[in-house]
Parts: sequence; C-alpha cells; structure tokens
Amino acid sequence: MTITPYQIVVPLLALIAMAYAWNLVLRQKKTIWEAGLWTIFWGTIAAVALFPKLLGYLTLATGIKSQENAVVVTSLGILFFMVFYIVIRLEELEQRQTRMIRALALREAGVTKEKKEEKE
Repeated sequence: MTITPYQIVVPLLALIAMAYAWNLVLRQKKTIWEAGLWTIFWGTIAAVALFPKLLGYLTLATGIKSQENAVVVTSLGILFFMVFYIVIRLEELEQRQTRMIRALALREAGVTKEKKEEKE
C-alpha cells in the first residue's frame, strides 16, 4: 500500500483539531462532552483517510451497498443530530436570557421577591 499526501495531511489536521478541542476544554470554553464528540468525529475522519477499506464496515452496518451512499446517508444523519442538538441549546439559552432580563427589569423597577411577599 502506498501512502498518498491525503493520508498524511488529513490525519495531521485531525490531530490539530482534536488538540484544539481539548485545549478549549482546559480553558473551560467547551465541555468534555463536546470535545469527546469532536474527537470521535475527527478520529473517524483520520481513520477513514488512513484505512479507506473501513468504509466497507459502514456499508455492512447500514445495509447500503454503495460506499458513497452509505457515507452520505450516515453524514446526513449525523448532521441532523447536530442541528437538533444546536436547536435544543438555543432554546435553553433563550430561556436563560429571558429569566435574566426579567430579573434585571424587576430589580431596576425596585420590585424584589421580598417586597412581593410582604404585599401578600
């Protein structure tokens, strides 16, 4: 088996991406969960670049006979999962922002929980 430039460059880029993700974890900008998913993703990319015959296992696992179609369908599934995850996170952030703005507005208006309880 001859090694192509692609088989050298892609794993190196994958290692850089994984190192960057774990660096963000150490700086507390990303969670371990996110870095783990990033590592799995880039590790898979590097493994496929080094060992292209691994795609044969994907065709067996999905039941799709064409390797290209199996890769496309699997990639779409992963992308849909990622979009779903992002939508969930956005909704959580919107709810958190709403709570913060509500609390700030009540504080600026001079209404606090203690004053509200005294009135009742």
